[in-house]
Amino acid sequence: MTENDYLLAWGAYAIAALGCLLVWFRLTRWMWRYLREPLRVLVAVLLFGPTIVDPARELFAPAIAVTALDLIFKVGNNAWRAVADLAMYGLIAFALYLLFVAARWPVERWLRERRGPREDDYEPTLRERMADDLGDTRYDRNGNRRLRMEPRL
Repeated sequence: MTENDYLLAWGAYAIAALGCLLVWFRLTRWMWRYLREPLRVLVAVLLFGPTIVDPARELFAPAIAVTALDLIFKVGNNAWRAVADLAMYGLIAFALYLLFVAARWPVERWLRERRGPREDDYEPTLRERMADDLGDTRYDRNGNRRLRMEPRL
């Protein structure tokens, strides 16, 4: 295998792994933020974590592929090295993620306090609407037409 073939194979794998990561981002977008982000970090580590295959020529391969092929076909003894590399990359990635979350948390808190409560979130209850004595409840305070009014339970 020449150097160009090696780089071409890594390029094709990187594009495919990036596509898989984008699909994973799309699949996890509905989740709660503090569950979604660690899962995304985990999948990124699994997809992009390399491990060394041939130390003499410094050839690397995706660690998840090396682990899967060694366990399924029992062709080599690189599975434990690949798992150790994945664990090390995962530890580093989660440490960086926790550092990012620790830096993001006070900034978001400060921004939330600075903005204050939003006026859009307030919707009066039925009792408050009746106390306002608006007469015509088909329109809201902004003059927009309401389609229907349901009482809160």
